[in-house]
Amino acid sequence: MLINEQFIKLGHGYGDIYELFELMKTNEKRIHHAFLLLTEHEGKAVCSFAVAFKPAGGSQFMPIYICLEGIPYDVENPSKRLTLFEQNCEACNVTPIQVAIKHSSHFEEYELYYQYVTGILRMNHLLPPLQ
Repeated sequence: MLINEQFIKLGHGYGDIYELFELMKTNEKRIHHAFLLLTEHEGKAVCSFAVAFKPAGGSQFMPIYICLEGIPYDVENPSKRLTLFEQNCEACNVTPIQVAIKHSSHFEEYELYYQYVTGILRMNHLLPPLQ
């Protein structure tokens, strides 16, 4: 079975995180993995939240919803948004997987960035293999 995964950008992690949380709650049984994508930009640690869902019904489409790089990342003093993401993951019985990646500003366009992230996730067996 060939899975067609696609990133769907919800925003930059401000109010859009609540949409991501609602998607997680209403599709809890479809969650494949949740990701905490760690990166650095202008000397500051930031992260993205992403959640991959299993294809619906007989579909081959795997959506990966992402809140892109708007969340400060500090392990010792976590932001409210990071705490909420972790709490929502726990409520859905999923552990977010931390993955260190390059910042999207290293790429000419988002499509290239998403291909890069897809490759990292697939290489680490976090997405289904190509067939």
